[in-house]
Order: sequence, then structure tokens, then C-alpha cells
Amino acid sequence: MRRFEGANVLVTGASRGLGRALAAAFAAEGAFVWIHYQGRADQAAVALEQVRSAGGTGEVLRFDLRQKPQIEEGMRRVLSERGSLDVLVNNAAILCDAPAALLSSEEFDEVLAVNLSGMFTCARAAARSMLGRGKGSIVNVASVAALRATPGQAAYAASKAGVLALTRTLAVELGPRGVRVNAVVPGLFEEGMGARLDRRVRERMLEATPARRFGRPSELSEAVLFLASEQASYVLGHALVVDGGLSL
Repeated sequence: MRRFEGANVLVTGASRGLGRALAAAFAAEGAFVWIHYQGRADQAAVALEQVRSAGGTGEVLRFDLRQKPQIEEGMRRVLSERGSLDVLVNNAAILCDAPAALLSSEEFDEVLAVNLSGMFTCARAAARSMLGRGKGSIVNVASVAALRATPGQAAYAASKAGVLALTRTLAVELGPRGVRVNAVVPGLFEEGMGARLDRRVRERMLEATPARRFGRPSELSEAVLFLASEQASYVLGHALVVDGGLSL
């Protein structure tokens, strides 16, 4: 039997990159997948086709992670149409590369608004539903930037370090009532933000990675599927690092 047969899963930032790969991976395990996106309906449609091709079903869901009312409305739609939410994967994030001295306050605030505040609002909305049923799983996508200093990523690193702290706190609060919260900590992958880095930066990061290669999307998907599944029923508040050794 597929691990998520009949489960309802929401993946934020699922219209492209690693988010799209995560959505397809859950679909292949039998889930109904909500594909969250913010601006590119055409890319969300492609992701939905991949979900269906993988053997699952799903629907697209648009809201702006900077707008709390939109997040709440999106969650109400999920619960109204499907009745429940079994898994939330908080994947959506933005990146603003700039030296801290040149980073504007507006840029810093926007990164934290999407990557941390938006993630919190999604988790809070999902948790309220999950607590009523006494079960559910939330997987937050952090980053190796939270563990390893990288020049030019002050805002991104701060937001992802906050994700790790948020994950631990939510795990302690929600775990006693049947809701598990964990995080996955990706390094550089062939898709997603890693693929959009400057060539010189990519070369430096590759040299610093003991595995001497970038990760495959399937390798991150398997980590997320594990944390979300009953196979990880005794895993709470954990940050699973999947980075080829970059953070060592």
C-alpha cells in the first residue's frame, strides 16, 4: 500500500523546483496534493499535471504568504473541499542575495515575511485543524544556510534559522496532542534555488560539499516523505540535514 493513500497534503511553493518535485512524490504515494503558488498559474498547472502523471490527484491553491488573511482563506478552502489536512509541507521561500550593509530594510523584512512569518501562519492554520483530529504532520523546509554562514545571505539565513527554532517549539507544543512537527535542512540541489545561483558561487559550494555533487530532488523528497509518514511516528522536532556534508 502506498504510504499516503487517501491523505490530504498541502505543499507550499509547489509550482516549480523542489516544491514541484515534493508534490509529485506525495502524489506517487497516493495523496491528494494541494499545489500552492503565488504568482505563476501556468507553472502551477504544469505541477498539477505532474501530480496526476505520478498517480495522484490534486488541485492548485493560490495565496500570498505575506498576507495572513489570504493564508487563512486558503486553509478554509482546503478544509471545506477536502474535510481535513493530514500533511503540511512548508516549502515556499524567497531569496535576496546582498551584503548586509547593502541590504535594504524592506528587502530584509520581505524575506522574513515569506520565509518565517508566512510559514508560521500556515503552520498555525494547519495545526488548528490537526489538533481537532488528534493527528497530523508538519514538515518545515529550512536550509543549510541556517547552519553554515554564507556571505550575502543575512536575511535568508536569519529566516531559516528561525524556521529551525519554530520547528522545535511547535513540536513541543503540538506533539502531546498527536501533531508531529519536523524540519528538513537541504543543501544545494539540481533544482530549486541552487540551480539559480551564480556559476562561481555554485563552483565554490560544490568544492565545499564532501559528496562533490549537488543533490537530486528525489533525495530530498524521500527525506520529507519519511518525516511526514508513520515511519517517523516517534520523530518530533528533528532537523534532518540532507546536504551531502556541506554543513560539516
